[in-house]
Amino acid sequence: MNHLLNRRGFLSRTLSGLSSIAFAHLLTQDRLLADSPLRPPIDPANPYAPRPPHKEAKAKRVLVIFCSGALSHVDTFDYKPELIKRHDTPMPGSEGLVTFQGANGNLVKPIAEFKPRGQSGKMVSDLLPNLAEMADEMCFIHSMTGKSNTHGPAESQMGTGFTLDGFPSMGSWVTYALGSENQNLPAFVAIPDPRGVPQNGPRHWSSAFLPASFQGTAFSAQRAIPNLARPAEITPEADRATRDYLRRLNDQHLEKNPGDSDLSARISSYELAARMQLNAAELSDLSGESAATRALYGADDSNVNKAGFAKNCILARRLLEKGVRFVQLFNGSYAMGEGVGNWDGHKSIVSQYGVHAPILDQPAAALLKDLKARGLLKDTLVAFVTEFGRMPTFQKGANGRDHNPKGFTIWLAGAGVKRGYSHGETDDFGHMAVKDVTTIYDLHATMLHLLGLDHERLSFYNNGVERRLTDVHGHVIKPILA
Repeated sequence: MNHLLNRRGFLSRTLSGLSSIAFAHLLTQDRLLADSPLRPPIDPANPYAPRPPHKEAKAKRVLVIFCSGALSHVDTFDYKPELIKRHDTPMPGSEGLVTFQGANGNLVKPIAEFKPRGQSGKMVSDLLPNLAEMADEMCFIHSMTGKSNTHGPAESQMGTGFTLDGFPSMGSWVTYALGSENQNLPAFVAIPDPRGVPQNGPRHWSSAFLPASFQGTAFSAQRAIPNLARPAEITPEADRATRDYLRRLNDQHLEKNPGDSDLSARISSYELAARMQLNAAELSDLSGESAATRALYGADDSNVNKAGFAKNCILARRLLEKGVRFVQLFNGSYAMGEGVGNWDGHKSIVSQYGVHAPILDQPAAALLKDLKARGLLKDTLVAFVTEFGRMPTFQKGANGRDHNPKGFTIWLAGAGVKRGYSHGETDDFGHMAVKDVTTIYDLHATMLHLLGLDHERLSFYNNGVERRLTDVHGHVIKPILA
């Protein structure tokens, strides 16, 4: 260590270190390093222009169905005969186990019967019978794990890759990379549940430090995009003239402030809003859907929440048909309280899930069937996710299951993934992932891969750091690829 203490050695090593940093920076700028970032060229005046993927893509667009509140895997998709066999006995090794809300009681078997489905024979429970019928289309990942057992951070990780706030959502990263196939509609649409928004609300569709153009636009079949219609007292001619004049003023202002991405995003959003006056209004009008389609989804059901979610599912299909790049469809609302309007089944999971399951089941299954029937499933990636799973035990003093990020199930369907396939396993009770353990980083890496994007190189430089959706983690889950 003596060479570090003399002046000459210190200066020589400091200078060589600084020169190495500078050299690496120049190589990165010139794309001469093997892992140099891939940042798409963005025209602020036309941020949604379609951009090519890094490599051949299996999927052109993405649909995410997000079950807010943490849907229980052991009651739906993760069949555990040992859990049934050992019903109402202590879970081995659980002495003194404390989870999110406290101590745990005995193991409790699934609240609905599991049965083999389709040609694959996949065991899925009767809680979601219509989705169970579609098991042959699904690629199950039973070994998903998350970093948090708290709803807010866990929703953030599933939605943005990070448990902390302030990071761009999945949809923002995808539209930043690829733009959109439709220049008259938003590239990224978030559709909240009829009962309200999830716990993280707009953070699910935030662009954070990415250019503001890539934030999601939130609307639903019940709540159309506000302020699109032209006031009756303004003529079409006057409306067009006003927009043309405003465009000239904006262009002049932009010339005086070159490189201001927020200003460019504001201008492009106004211009998009003008184009959406016709397109979005027509898109939200479901009156043209056939009686058979409405019946398939349950859009006229007497259960108003089910009917509302069904209409949102039809809207999602229409958006995907029109070339919207990323659609995020939410099932479950947080504002109504714990487990009242979402899947957070702590207190009485049988009665709570008896309310929520019919709202989700028929409409979501119909959406998958409809996408397949229309030929959209072959180049659309569907991801059915939730923030974490639930315990195989009931909580002490309650009739529900506590939070469990140590092992849970999500499934994919459509472009580029195997059909009727299961990957990974939890233990005999569904408590912990034990085989082919996967992370949310791996899920995001795989989704980007199917879109033809390299998750290790798609980045955005922010505050001195090359940021990416998968942070410094993640591997493509190759066994599930078709």
